Amino acid sequence: MDAFSAQLNEILVDTFRCILKVEERAIRNSVKVDLSISEMHLIESVGKKGSPGSTIGDIAGDLSITPPSVTVAINKLMKKGYVRKVRSENDGRVVHVMLTALGKRIDAVHRYFHESMVRSVTRELSEEEKDAMFKGIKKLNAFFKKKLVSLEDK
Repeated sequence: MDAFSAQLNEILVDTFRCILKVEERAIRNSVKVDLSISEMHLIESVGKKGSPGSTIGDIAGDLSITPPSVTVAINKLMKKGYVRKVRSENDGRVVHVMLTALGKRIDAVHRYFHESMVRSVTRELSEEEKDAMFKGIKKLNAFFKKKLVSLEDK
């Protein structure tokens, strides 16, 4: 690996780890919760959909995880009081997952964290730097999405 690639690898891995740690600690410090960062992201996914709620399939697709894994995690979140399941009025076979009042509160704290993080990261950047950062991260994201699809096909 050349010097640039080694440095880029190191900064990507370090940034990813730091983002997760900062996110988890910031949320835990702002509201006393018994949630992992993975559970927070499940709540975030459910919260995106609004009414009538998300199906297990919606959440699985959004987070690129299997429906059985989502079901187990949602059942845990139900026991903790963050989500509830509601049968569809149109099709009794369909179950929608919705946030409870507690889930909505936690989701709002989580969204605020992300908004604050973006403001803080970009505060001292020029418009040119913001544009370059956005383009670079957009390409990075596209690469990882493509990689994820290719790995799922195997």
